[in-house]
Amino acid sequence: MKYPRHAGVWKMLTASVCVALLACLHAQELRGHISVILLGATGDLARKYLWQGLFQLYLDEAGKGHSFRFHGAALTTTEQGQEVIAKVLESLSCPRDTAPARCAELKDQFQQLSEYRRLKTAEDYLALSKDIEAWVQREGLREAGRVFYFSVPPFAYADIARNINSSCRPGPGAWLRVALEKPFGHDHRSAQQLATELGSFFQEDEMYRVDHYLGKQVVAQILPFRDQNREALDGLWSRHHVDRVEIIMKETVDAGGRTSFYEEYGVIRDVLQNHLTEILTLVAMELPRNVSSSEAVLQHKLQAFRALRGLQKGSAVLGQYQAYSEQVRRELQKPDGFHSLTPTFAGVLVHIDNLRWEGVPFILMSGKALDERVSYVRILFKNQACCVQSEKHWVPDQSRCLPQQIVFYIGHGELGSPAVLVSRNLFRPSLPSASWQEVAGRPGLHLFGRPLSDYYAYSPVREQDAYSILISHIFHHRKDSFITTENLLASWVFWTPLLDSLAHEVPRLYPGGAENGRLLDFEFSGNSLAFSQQPLEQLVPGPGSGPTPSDFQVLRAKYRESPLISAWPEELIAKLADDIEATAVQAVRRFGKFHLALSGGSSPIALFQQLATGHYGFPWAHTHLWLADERCVPLWDPESNFQGLQAHLLQHVRVPYYNIHPMPVHLRQRLCAEEDRGAQVYAEEISALVANSSFDLVLLGMGTDGHTASLFPQSPTGLDGEQLVVLTKSPFRPYQRMSLSLPLINRARKVAVLVMGKMKREIAVLVSRVGHEPRKWPISGVLPDSGQLVWYMDYEAFLG
Repeated sequence: MKYPRHAGVWKMLTASVCVALLACLHAQELRGHISVILLGATGDLARKYLWQGLFQLYLDEAGKGHSFRFHGAALTTTEQGQEVIAKVLESLSCPRDTAPARCAELKDQFQQLSEYRRLKTAEDYLALSKDIEAWVQREGLREAGRVFYFSVPPFAYADIARNINSSCRPGPGAWLRVALEKPFGHDHRSAQQLATELGSFFQEDEMYRVDHYLGKQVVAQILPFRDQNREALDGLWSRHHVDRVEIIMKETVDAGGRTSFYEEYGVIRDVLQNHLTEILTLVAMELPRNVSSSEAVLQHKLQAFRALRGLQKGSAVLGQYQAYSEQVRRELQKPDGFHSLTPTFAGVLVHIDNLRWEGVPFILMSGKALDERVSYVRILFKNQACCVQSEKHWVPDQSRCLPQQIVFYIGHGELGSPAVLVSRNLFRPSLPSASWQEVAGRPGLHLFGRPLSDYYAYSPVREQDAYSILISHIFHHRKDSFITTENLLASWVFWTPLLDSLAHEVPRLYPGGAENGRLLDFEFSGNSLAFSQQPLEQLVPGPGSGPTPSDFQVLRAKYRESPLISAWPEELIAKLADDIEATAVQAVRRFGKFHLALSGGSSPIALFQQLATGHYGFPWAHTHLWLADERCVPLWDPESNFQGLQAHLLQHVRVPYYNIHPMPVHLRQRLCAEEDRGAQVYAEEISALVANSSFDLVLLGMGTDGHTASLFPQSPTGLDGEQLVVLTKSPFRPYQRMSLSLPLINRARKVAVLVMGKMKREIAVLVSRVGHEPRKWPISGVLPDSGQLVWYMDYEAFLG
């Protein structure tokens, strides 16, 4: 059908659409102006990497609708800064496939768009902002946004951030992006403080914390590789098939020239807490449905952080190359007798407490002055095949007896370039053909014990610098390549306790390079790492060197007329764990079950970890676990004794859930309300399941005020009478507690009291001299009616 009388309307509509399309095309041609401000533009990092990265950004984005200007800024005088920048710009390089004439033209364009200025005061920042606005107006452009790249020490961040926020933010409709270089704090507290400061000036979405390892091509390929090979990896990427994961960064250079930085940070803060931990999360995180979603990736990484099992002192081995202390003395003008405790080598054993990775060791290792420069992630799979024919008949893509591994080869080493390697007897991987190509054969080259021909090996078609990739991601608002505040603080929560525990540890000395031999080789068992061989001599004694655990045997004596076992902490915990297992085995043999009541607090944590990892003969299936006391908080609260038991023991052993008996402190959405009768409920449960209400073993501690379980001085509750379980008041938060009563504790067949640490020395001496005075010192009232009391004290508590 035709409507001739509406022909004019159709013409008008057609004209309007055309105008709109032309406007869109024009807007696309001129998407807006981008100002990039490089702070610290004359520094080492900027000269080596950042200017080249900015040049690459210009090469990639020029002609796509945006205009650019690049402002180098520093505290250097204008004349000196311009001279440095001119040399840097002259040294920039183009991609290999760029013709020399074209490269010269592009460099000239970039130089015309680059300038140096001194930025120091708020007035300097305001002047910069006005210059940008004037340029945009003069050229008839629209400002799209500003990028500030902080290539400066973190102590300068707050002042610069304040100046940007007050004087140099872009106007409405334009975005701000701020790139920040590590270190992001020294521990959790300093990281939190820095994050709070920056958060007062910038929104989370505006901040891009740079870990340049996330820009390395192979690291950036880990998630896409897992995504593109989901079908093959779904059945392999778990504890059922993975034997272990190694995340390694080795360097041949030492810390010479950087000892001021290294003395403050050391190898764990410099490499493991950031680079290697970020890689660990990429390997271990659950794969989101859409790996291109920055928000989904960051949330899954955070979940991986939260599943990391807490580290203990025995989780790490430390080393220091022999020349390091001399370098520190020379560079930092230290006295001749100075010996540094800063580690330049570290190996750390990490476990992840979730269903996918339970029991799989993740080994993180880095060091300076080692035998080679190489970085890689190696996933080694379990091999349960048994091949009848001799090895010479094994075919790489068929034999199941050959090692099965996936290696993300980050760079350097024998291969000399980044690559992804997959054993041919696993599967043929899928990688994007436009950007990755198969590695040409190199006869004679062996990697991880096998010839290169045993792997499907792929390398980037065009190698790119990590900073060039990350600068591009900042421009394109790709947040998944950077560290959020939440992930940063989660990492420091994980690492800070280990760093604190190692602060006074003397690292093993090693000569450096090939001369290291097997000196730094280490082995792991359970939660612990140890060097494989003992050094022939300790070349430099630790400060205040005194007796070591090996100088003493376990000491047996009497304390308050009861047996006392005393030793160094590790030996004491091992002895107590052995004794508990022996008691459990005997009880199960006699009665078919073992009833164990455990106190909370920090002292038993090492014991729980020892039981979880070193006692595979423990009769957990026949063990009932009870609590000797509990804080009146929800069971999932970090302060809950049950939560501590769950985190450090229960999730690592197989105790039937119906054999686990938490105290009922949280009933009817209330905490320890008298009318809810929680104490009576627990007493009735004990009476019903424990013969004669006599536990086979009760483990107690002793507080610095003489309290035990949650029975406190100057409080009669639970010290006598018929009640088996009582509600008590603590002088410390949380004030409300539930506890086994003293009469119930004294019905036990065996009571063990664990006392550890120098803080307990004073109360240990005092209690050794008092009689039966439980109202003053509740611990003095512990004496089983017909059972045995054994004291376990470490040397610091017993001898001071």
